[in-house]
Amino acid sequence: MKPQNNRSKSVNFTPSNQYWAETHVVTNLPKALESYNLYTSDRALIHWTSIFCQDKENAALSELGEYCGRPEVIEWGAQANHNKPELFTHDRYGQRIDEVKFHPAYHQLMSLSMANGLHSSHWLEQTDYSHVERAAKYYMVAQVEAGHGCPITMTSAAIPALKNQPEIFELWRDKILNTTYDPRNVSHEHKQSVTIGMAMTEKQGGSDVRLNTTRAFPINKAGGGELYELVGHKYFVSAPMCDAFLVLAQTDAGVSCFLVPRWRPDGTKNPIQIQRLKNKMGNVSNASSETELRGAQGWLIGEEGRGIATILEMVAMTRFDCMIGSSAQMRQAVAQITHHCQERVAFGNALIEQPLMQNVLADLILESEAALAMTMRLARAFDQMAKDNHEMQLVRLGTALGKYWICKRAPGHAYEAMECIGGSGVMEDSIMPRLFRESPINAIWEGSGNVQCLDMLRALVKQPDSYQAYLAELKRASGKNAFFDQTIIDIQGLFNDQTSLEYRSRTITEKMALALQASTLLQYGDPTVADGFCQARLAPHANGLLYGNLSEAVDCKYIIERGCVHR
Repeated sequence: MKPQNNRSKSVNFTPSNQYWAETHVVTNLPKALESYNLYTSDRALIHWTSIFCQDKENAALSELGEYCGRPEVIEWGAQANHNKPELFTHDRYGQRIDEVKFHPAYHQLMSLSMANGLHSSHWLEQTDYSHVERAAKYYMVAQVEAGHGCPITMTSAAIPALKNQPEIFELWRDKILNTTYDPRNVSHEHKQSVTIGMAMTEKQGGSDVRLNTTRAFPINKAGGGELYELVGHKYFVSAPMCDAFLVLAQTDAGVSCFLVPRWRPDGTKNPIQIQRLKNKMGNVSNASSETELRGAQGWLIGEEGRGIATILEMVAMTRFDCMIGSSAQMRQAVAQITHHCQERVAFGNALIEQPLMQNVLADLILESEAALAMTMRLARAFDQMAKDNHEMQLVRLGTALGKYWICKRAPGHAYEAMECIGGSGVMEDSIMPRLFRESPINAIWEGSGNVQCLDMLRALVKQPDSYQAYLAELKRASGKNAFFDQTIIDIQGLFNDQTSLEYRSRTITEKMALALQASTLLQYGDPTVADGFCQARLAPHANGLLYGNLSEAVDCKYIIERGCVHR
């Protein structure tokens, strides 16, 4: 029926005006970034992978990149974070089950990562580039969703620690390396694949695990590979549905390391009791818990009293994955904002064509590629460390530097990226708020900033060869940029006064990290990007407090073109 017209006769309501109730058509807003290949669209990732994989064909990376860009896979990330894990301490009959249930999207992400060997490929087939390839895969999957990476990382990192007790490692090896995913709440004896977690920190100690009060008592006899009972608490246990955990506990000899399964060898439930799940601001898809150990059985790994040394290699690997994760967050932010700015018009021009926005975008892209470059350089060092002392020493110092600096830069990067998009960037129906909430996690977990600085100083004292390897790495790029050459001199001068090193260690760590990023870019990177980075971060006029203060000597247009998503 034609509506009555009680308005001015100048308004014409005819059948051709059947959509007169529509008030507007949405224009000038980009469509969602999806259906793209996270590998082939990323020139920086292609560059750094090919550099350190010796131009090896990377069809597997392209295949994974295409998969990660599918709309349904991107939606898994959103759903896994929208639907928090739930804890069920008992079943309906009152029996203790300590089970955390996840949204199906979380299990899809776990299956994806394990199928691609993110937890095991670099151990299963150790080649000259296995860590590099694995880092590239992790970098892409982490752009889809970060939280599920926690059990993936811990499973990967557990292997070097478990090798300290060969007979225990052999019992678990094949199940850890298996690329299937089995989330069932059953004994590891009935599974083909398992995941491994960590349980270190306690309320009263935090990073200072020497203050741990959890005790371990030998059941029959003491010694490596023997069963102990553990009694105590752990204040932060991430991924509590892992099949076993590397746990630190006190023995008469001091802090020791144990592998504690969720089920006892006789098939009964080990009394690892989850008290509650943490209510985290980020990393929402991943459950983190407070846990009581009430006579839980576990095998001693290594020697009594040597638990911290036993687990250090595991910590190095988890810290490296924090570098990958924060670098991935930066890349995802860059992908989102360049996509937005290409399609969004304001004041007569696309945002990406406006000079001030170009200054900001180029600066964010420089930060992103420098993080990736440093991460991939250390992945290369992990691949070579067994046969090259320089690479081994570079890993020792470089991991502390990278964990500190890359993870520290992520929150500011995420915020500035949100501002590039504007009001829509803070809406919960976009990925940007998730990136922002996730951004502090890697800086805090696996040793906060101060811990990394102290670890850097400890390496200089206990392994002075690591500092010499670091300087040698820098000097390989000397003569390529005047600002960089002066930075090498400045860094050496920072150690002239030994009386206040700890007080100044953040300044020292920052300058050392920036120099290592610059060295990597100058040696192996795109010359325009390397020069832009040195201008932006090392020049006397550089202002690193906020993004968007690049000098006119930086080729912003070239850097932005390189950083855009190339379909």
